[in-house]
Amino acid sequence: MVGEPFEAMTLAVGGPTAESSAAGPGALALEEHARVIGSYQWIERRLFEVLGGWVTSEPVAEAQLVFDIYSQQHAWHAELWAERLPVLESLDPATLTLPPSVEVDKLLGMLAGGAPGQAPAAGGTLLRLVALARVVLPRLIAGYGLHLRRAAPVADGPVVRSLRLVMRDEIEAWQATETLVQTLVDRPHDIAVVTAHQQILEEVLAGIGPGLVPWPH
Repeated sequence: MVGEPFEAMTLAVGGPTAESSAAGPGALALEEHARVIGSYQWIERRLFEVLGGWVTSEPVAEAQLVFDIYSQQHAWHAELWAERLPVLESLDPATLTLPPSVEVDKLLGMLAGGAPGQAPAAGGTLLRLVALARVVLPRLIAGYGLHLRRAAPVADGPVVRSLRLVMRDEIEAWQATETLVQTLVDRPHDIAVVTAHQQILEEVLAGIGPGLVPWPH
């Protein structure tokens, strides 16, 4: 766990404190809130599937261990968000746990292996790690942080606690995967490959705004 540095980060970007107002600046209607939580559940479940799929074909033992650990962690996050999903008579839960956008669905499909007959977009070990450390995890952290800053500390107490728990995990995962990226990038050619791959993945997400789940307007 990241401990004090995480707390400092949260406060530095305007995280909720005891002095925060009861309603966050971007408080959502109940149905909008349910759709956001459902999108979180879908993303975390999809990441569990993607990383779990990598484990079986990963030749680098350290990366295989990282993928296995964080795959299970994403599965737990998905369960946590399922527990936080509001129960609404007007909405079928199945209609809430959906991809937040076509772009995010496409990105995670690429990381899982692309369309039938196509080579996996994530490539080998280094490119898989780059996808996580420099695209997926930073956006997850940014999106969860945005929600945390806009949440109502009193009314959204259980969600706020879940956001803090999940963010701690995602920051820890980001640190671990970024460390492996830096370990494996040891030639000038590697830098070019990493940069090009990151650009390909970011281009898929261009225009969706911060995070992976667009904030309702």
